[in-house]
Amino acid sequence: MTILVTGSAGFIGFHCARRLLAQGEHVVGLDNMNAYYDVALKEARHRILGESNRFETNILDLADGPAVAALLARTRPRVVLHLAAQAGVRHALKAPQDYVTSNIQGSFNLLEACRAAPPEHLLLASTSSVYGATTALPFQETDPADTALNIYSASKRAMEIMGHSHAHIHGLPITAFRFFTVYGPWGRPDMALFKFTDAMLKGEAIDLYNHGDMRRDFTFIDDMVEAILRLAALPPAAGGQGASPVAPYRVVNIGGGAPVRLLDFVAEIEAALNLRARTNLLPMQPGEVPVTWADPSLLRALTGFVPETPVSFGVPEFVRWFRAFHGR
Repeated sequence: MTILVTGSAGFIGFHCARRLLAQGEHVVGLDNMNAYYDVALKEARHRILGESNRFETNILDLADGPAVAALLARTRPRVVLHLAAQAGVRHALKAPQDYVTSNIQGSFNLLEACRAAPPEHLLLASTSSVYGATTALPFQETDPADTALNIYSASKRAMEIMGHSHAHIHGLPITAFRFFTVYGPWGRPDMALFKFTDAMLKGEAIDLYNHGDMRRDFTFIDDMVEAILRLAALPPAAGGQGASPVAPYRVVNIGGGAPVRLLDFVAEIEAALNLRARTNLLPMQPGEVPVTWADPSLLRALTGFVPETPVSFGVPEFVRWFRAFHGR
C-alpha cells in the first residue's frame, strides 16, 4: 500500500514513516526542509528513511498547489498522513504569516489535491492548542474550540474546519487528530525536553513559565505513532462513532489523560542526566495555557488503545538519543 506522509523529515512524520516502512508499506515522503530549526536534523531523519527502497523523497512546499496536485495524481496514495505544519506557539508571536502560508494555504492545497485524487482516508494532524481558553477539564472533542489564544492554534482549527467542509461536499473520509505534547527521541529543538536537556548539559538555567505551575498531558512518540496508525485503518462514515452527522469526518484526541506537573517532568530530566537544573521562574508566556489534559475515551472506543508510556520511561529514552546524536 502506498501512503503519503507530509512532513516526513519532521519529528512525528519521521517516526510514522519509519514504522510504516518497517511494516512493509511504500511511503511517499513530502517535506519542504524549511529552516525553522536545524535542517541537519531533518536531513538525518530523511537519511534513515532513505535506507529503504520503499521510501520516496519529495522536497516540495505544500504552498505550491500545482506541485502537490501533481504528486497526488502520480502516486495515488491510499492513505494520506498530513503531518507537515509550521509548529511552535512562541514562533507564532514573531512570524504569524508562516502559519497562514503553511497550515492554512498548504493544508487547503492538500485537501484540493486529495479531492482530485481521493485517498481512502486522509488524516490531519491538529493540536490540543485548539482548545484555547476552554476551562472544562479534561478536554473533550465536543468542547467548543473557538477561543484560540495564538495564530498556531487558530491555523490548526481553520484546517479542521476546512477538512469538515471537504468531507461533507466531496465525501472524502477525514480524521483530524489532536495531539497532546508529543516528546521522545528525534524531537524538535524548540520543544521543552530538547531545550531543557541541552541547557542543563551546558550548565545553563532553564526557563519555567507561570513560575513552573504548568501541567502537560505528555505523549511519548511511540504511543502517538501507534494511535495514528490504528486510526488510519478506520476511515469514518457520516453519523458513525464520534463522527459528524453530515460528513465522513471526525476529531480524535491522542493523549493519555494523565497530566504531569512541569516540575515533575524536570525532575525526570535531572534523574536521567544526573544533574540538578538551575531555573528561571518567569510569568506565563502569551498564548500559552497552564494545563492540557486529554479525554481519551473516543480513542479508546475506536482503537482499543490509549497512550500509557510514563515520563519515567520516555524522558530517559530521549536523553539517551540526545547524548548519542550530539556526542555529549
